[in-house]
Formats: sequence, structure tokens, C-alpha cells
Amino acid sequence: MVHCVVLPFPIHGHINPMHEFSKLLQREGVRITLVTTLSYCKNLQKIPASIALETISDGFDNGGIAEAGSWKTYLESFWQVGPKTFAELLEKLGESKDHVDCVIYDSFFPWALDVAKRFGIVGAVFLTQNMTVNSIYYHVNLGMLRVPLTQNEISLPLLPKLQLEDMPSFFFPTDVDNPVLLDLLVAQFSNIDKADWILCNSIYEMEKEINDWMKKIWSKFRTIGPCITSMILNKQLADDEDHGVTQFKSEECIKWLDDKPKQSVVYVSFGSMAILDEEQIKELAYGLEECGSYFLWVVRTSEENKLPKDFKKKSKKGLIVGWCSQLKVLAHEAIACFVTHCGWNSTLEALSLGVPMVAVPYWSDQNTNAKQIVDAWKVGIRATVDEKKIVRGEMLKYCIMEIMKSKRGKEMKSNMMQWKALAAGAVTEEGSSHKNIAEFVNNLFNLKGIAC
Repeated sequence: MVHCVVLPFPIHGHINPMHEFSKLLQREGVRITLVTTLSYCKNLQKIPASIALETISDGFDNGGIAEAGSWKTYLESFWQVGPKTFAELLEKLGESKDHVDCVIYDSFFPWALDVAKRFGIVGAVFLTQNMTVNSIYYHVNLGMLRVPLTQNEISLPLLPKLQLEDMPSFFFPTDVDNPVLLDLLVAQFSNIDKADWILCNSIYEMEKEINDWMKKIWSKFRTIGPCITSMILNKQLADDEDHGVTQFKSEECIKWLDDKPKQSVVYVSFGSMAILDEEQIKELAYGLEECGSYFLWVVRTSEENKLPKDFKKKSKKGLIVGWCSQLKVLAHEAIACFVTHCGWNSTLEALSLGVPMVAVPYWSDQNTNAKQIVDAWKVGIRATVDEKKIVRGEMLKYCIMEIMKSKRGKEMKSNMMQWKALAAGAVTEEGSSHKNIAEFVNNLFNLKGIAC
């Protein structure tokens, strides 16, 4: 049997898609060992028994990035300790019956390829962001896009014209960590041409031109998305009851949704990392109250104290929860639109489940994703910010009403149904992503000398 070690970056938005991809590989007969850091592993709630779990060190085994105090300190430590402890793990597995045939590593870890090659192991890089975003960082790595940005409009091969507001947030000196994080994102491409496979959690047809162009540059580049729970997407894995490796307990909100009419609820979530200003949260609360629709709002426990004092967690119109199964929520017939930070996983989930979006990007790639949501795929509307970078309640209300009540909103819903069908088709037996995964797996089996 082919044995793949899967090494995601230890944050929720990277672990989940690589975990979902691991389950698809298992379905094809591949044995999986998922590797994460000691600090992240301590908080994992569940992982399928069929997937082995191993750990490496990031140098902060008790608290990860929180213990480090800054991204600079964390990454400097991780890049020293990680390669050493990962090599020790591969050596340990090699000495047992668990010989590793392939390392599938998060593109944030270019050093993982160097470690794998020292052991003569196939290296497959996994890109967790879409190819429009990846292309931006790739061109910085080539020196074709220089930082700081001096132009108001950015032109790159096969991409639409990008304004400054469409660029990833790490290009701007708004946070002390941005230069460090920009270096991290650019370094993904420092040795990518040496990888045996380049896999991207995207759908070929969504970014066809840029995907075709990248395949000419990287012959082993393949799209394998959307990496979301197959049971939700097209019922492929009948026993797939696990909705991701998570550090969070899901609150029950499906029963609340069951009592609501079809297409009547606004779902609001800004992911696992966004930290919103108190003023912004109050404006969101005002907008949700004023829009008149039912709403389900995910507010992490650490953020609850920013809610208006008179804003009830449960009312006739709204429900606030600390966490929920986003896939189940988006798949529910009561959901009409999704107010989102435009993280790539959330964007893929909404596209795959047919839910139009109000785009409220927060950081990283989310500005660029919002650009695609509105202009490329035409499945959402971007909420504009004021001079304080705040989305006001009136603006949120307008965006929600535009999606739920206007002619433009009907067009977005129609477009969304097309993308939903395309996403489902990509992972069917004749779909582009399914064929690419099969090609990848067959190659590994052939290298091992096992008949597929």
C-alpha cells in the first residue's frame, strides 16, 4: 500500500482542506499519516481512526503562535526546529513498517521538500489558496512585481486588472507582521519547481486561463478542489460524517434553521482568525437588526464582549452561536446569503453549495477573493468601507437586501447555481479534479510497483 505523510500548516484554514484531501486519497487506497505540531495537536477534537496522527515541534509546544507572541518569532523558531523534527519523524517511520512513499506538504513549508528529498521520498506541494492569489506571490518571487507597490493598478499575465484594494493585505504596512507574512507567502515558490507534484485546492474551470498557463510552467501542476466534505458536496462518501479536523466544538443551530422558511436566513461568519474592532461588530449588529431578515451569526466566545450590551444572543429574528458546522449551515435550504470574510475555504464552500455572498474581506488573500466573487464569478457584492475602514450598518443592510430582494440578486443566485453544478461536477468520476487525483494516485502506485 502507498503511504503518504500529509503536513499542513497548523491553522484551521490549512488543516481542513488537507485533511479532506487525505480522505479522498484514502478512498483510492492510500494510507495516510497526518502530521501537525505538538501545540496544535493538543486541541484537536477529533480525527478519523483510519488516519494515523504524528507530531513535530514548532519550538513552542505549549501554545504555538500565541506562546511565541509574534509571527516573526514563531516562524524563525519553526523554520529551525521544524525541519529537524520532521526529518526525525520520517527516519522513525522509515525504520518501521510505515515506509513513507510521498510527502504532501503545505506550500508554506518549502523546507519540507528539501527534507523529503534527503530521504528519497516523492514531494507533492499543496497550495491552499487559489491560483489568482498564488500567481501574485509567484510574480513577486520572480521579481516581476516589486514591493512596496507604487502603482494604483497592477497588471499581471492572464489576471484581470487589480486595484490596490484587490491586493492581499500583506503588501501594505498596516501591521508590523505584514512584511514577515509577505515573505512567508512569497517563499512558497522558492523551490516549487523542484516538487514532483504541485496540487492546488481550486477547480480548473473556475480559473481556466491561469491554470492552463501555470501547467505550461509546471508540468505536474494539477487542480484537485474543492477539498470539502464529500458527503455534503455530492454524497460520494456515504460514511463521511466527519466535517473536518477542528479545534472547536460545533454548537447546534440546525434545529433553529429547520424552523425558518426557505431562503430567509442571513448567515454571518468571519472565520477562525479575524479579530474585528468593537465598532465594527456593533455596526454589523445594527445592520443585521435593520435588514429585517432572520440571521445566524457566528461570534467567537473571545469576541462576544464586543457585542452591543442590549443585543440578545437569541431573539425572534436572530441567533448568535460560538461556532457551527459551516458546511451543514450553508447546505441548509433556509440560508439565503452568506456575509463572509472571503477566506478561500469559505468561498469554495459557498460556491459549492450555491450561496451568494456579501464580501467583507479582513486580511491576507481575502481582498483578492472578494474581487473574484464580485467581478469574475458574479456571485456576490462587496461591502464598501468608510474612511475608518468600517463597514457601516446601512451598507451591510443594503448589500443583504440587494442579494435577497433585487433583480441583481436573482442574477447572482442564477450564476451561483452554475458554479454549484460545476463544483459538484469537478469531483465526479469524469470531473477534472477527480481525474487529477486519480492520476496522482496512479503515479504513486506505479512508482511503488503496485497494480492500480
